[in-house]
Amino acid sequence: MTARIRIGLSGWNYPHWRKNFYPAGLPQRRELEFASRAFEALELNGSFYSLQRPSSYLKWRETTPDSFVFAIKGSRFITHLKKLGGGTQALANFLASGVLSLGPKLGPILWQLPPMLPYQPDRMIEFFSSLPATAEQAAQIAAGCDDRIKKRFGEDPVIAVPDPTALIRHAVEVRHDSYATGEFAQLCREYGIALVVADTAGRFTWVDEVTSELVYVRLHGDQELYTSRYTAEGIDWWAGRVAGWAEAGGVHEVYVFFDNDARGYAPQNARELAERLGVAVPLPAG
Repeated sequence: MTARIRIGLSGWNYPHWRKNFYPAGLPQRRELEFASRAFEALELNGSFYSLQRPSSYLKWRETTPDSFVFAIKGSRFITHLKKLGGGTQALANFLASGVLSLGPKLGPILWQLPPMLPYQPDRMIEFFSSLPATAEQAAQIAAGCDDRIKKRFGEDPVIAVPDPTALIRHAVEVRHDSYATGEFAQLCREYGIALVVADTAGRFTWVDEVTSELVYVRLHGDQELYTSRYTAEGIDWWAGRVAGWAEAGGVHEVYVFFDNDARGYAPQNARELAERLGVAVPLPAG
C-alpha cells in the first residue's frame, strides 16, 4: 500500500512571501485561506512560542478545506524551559489552549528538542508516557489545566472532542548527537513516536530511521540553515526518499515541511517536490 504524502510549509505568515507566493493585493487575513488551498498541510509554529487562543484554532479550522491538516508544534515551555520535566501540568495547559478544537484537522504534534538537551532514557520514557494517544486521553489531560488557563480562556476551556477515538500522533525532532543511537530509535518505536528526519545544513545531528507509521520530514535548508534554496538535484533526491518511504511497509503517511523561509524559497521548493511526486494541487486564484 502506498502511504499518503502531504507536502507543506512551516508557517504561512511571512511578509516577504507576499512578493513571490501570495498574489499581489491579497489581504493578509486571507493568506491562510490561500496557503491551505495550495498545500494539504501546514505547520503551526506560533504554538511553540506561546499558547494560542481557542478562538484562533476555531478560526483556522473554519478557514481551511475539509481535507486539510495542521501539524502543531509543541510548546517550548515544555521542551526548552522545563526540559520535558514538570509533570503533566504544562501539557494540560497546552492541550487546553484550543489544540483539540481542530478536530479532524489536527495532525501530528511536533516536539522539537533543544540542542543542549542530551539523551537520557528515563527522561524520554517519562515524557513519551505522558503523551496522549487518543483525543479522549488528550481531553482528559486538558481538563487538568490550571486556573490561569481557565481565567484566560474562560471557565470552560475548549477541550471537547468530536471523535474521542481519534488518534493523536507525535513526532520528535532531536538536535543533540547523543540521540543518534539505535537505542533511542527503538524507544520511539515502542511508543509509536515518529523520529523526525531533519535537514539542517549539517548544523544539528542527522537521524534517519522509520520508527512509526508516520514519517515526518523537516527541510530547513541543505546549504544554509533556514535560508538556502534546494536545487533541482536536491529536490530529485528528496523525491526519491519520500517515494521510498511511501512504499515502505507499515508507513501510512509521510509529511514533508519546508522551513527554508528566510528568502521565500519554501513555497517554491514545496511546489517542486509535490510536482515531482505527483501530489501537487492547483494553485488557488488570488
